[in-house]
Amino acid sequence: MKLPRINLLTRILIAIILGIGAGIVFPHALARVFVTFNGIFSELLGFCIPLIIIGFVAPAIADIGSRAGKMLFVTTLIAYGMTLFAGFSSYFVSDTFFPSLISAQIGANEIAQDASLTPYFSVKIPPLMNVMTALVLAFTLGLGCAKIKGETLRNAINDFRDIINLVISKVIIPLLPVYIFGIFLNMTISGQVGGIIITFAKIIAVIFALHIGILILQYCIASLFSGKNPFKSLATMMPAYFTALGTQSSAATIPVTLRQSIKTGVNEDVAGFVIPLCATIHMSGSTLKIVACAMALMITNGMVYDFSMFAGFISMLGITIVAAPGVPGGAIMASLGLLSAMLGFSEADNALMIALYIAMDSFGTACNVTGDGAIAQIINRIFKK
Repeated sequence: MKLPRINLLTRILIAIILGIGAGIVFPHALARVFVTFNGIFSELLGFCIPLIIIGFVAPAIADIGSRAGKMLFVTTLIAYGMTLFAGFSSYFVSDTFFPSLISAQIGANEIAQDASLTPYFSVKIPPLMNVMTALVLAFTLGLGCAKIKGETLRNAINDFRDIINLVISKVIIPLLPVYIFGIFLNMTISGQVGGIIITFAKIIAVIFALHIGILILQYCIASLFSGKNPFKSLATMMPAYFTALGTQSSAATIPVTLRQSIKTGVNEDVAGFVIPLCATIHMSGSTLKIVACAMALMITNGMVYDFSMFAGFISMLGITIVAAPGVPGGAIMASLGLLSAMLGFSEADNALMIALYIAMDSFGTACNVTGDGAIAQIINRIFKK
């Protein structure tokens, strides 16, 4: 009898619960085994981050740049604008509510370095380049491939993207629950897990309300172009929303999103172009989650932040997570380099970001795909289809 497949969210939740339980009963000698694993996994993740950026960003830019056309340009611009809108909305809402909801605690990095839980040994895996070098190289390769229209390099970066997808789906994602288990085991032994769990609950509640608000605003904006009732349009798109909740994949939801957007009055040709494209480039839900989670952890850790820091982060994030792979958590994997380089996150901070993000992954995907319908309405009116 074949056992049912357990999705990533369920595995992460099980890892958190088991990590808390193990932190109560495990002797230090056994706990250090998982601390050792986490140290090695962190090094592997750090090594992969620049490769992930190149593997995601370069092929995406090459593909968009080579598909000439006014509709493509306008759709890409609107999708990026919607993503920025969601990111900055998340910043202002989080900056308003989180300081009063979340209190500063011991930083995640300090927890990870508890003197009583040192690894048995460590393995250094230096990355080939830093994050900004990877970003510049990705842009150079992507724009160059679009310009010269050659196939050799384009095929090479597409193959490289497939390799990175395999590394994520076959190595990093399967090992993530063990990594999260080790983080919560460590936090329980250090006596900090209670505060982190309470913080998680508050963040999730705010982000859930925020993503509903973003969708309403997106359809209100679309109604200015289409003249349609935004709430009726949003209600029509609900099958796509709930399909995305179950699949956790924008790509897998395309058929439903396409069908529902046509029901809102979008021309079939426009919907057939916009919906598959936006499934790749429109990341409002993912961006608002990452921004809110990042700010919450910075407040928890007592880290200093300001608008200019997040403005640069949000602007780069909207580009970096374009064409994140069709595996759960792809967007957060692509953003780890920016979190470290631009916000000063440590490896332990990034681990908590992964846990937080994946706990709400389906809601971000649902926000992304439902917002695609609003973009389709705008494009439909601009090109008068």
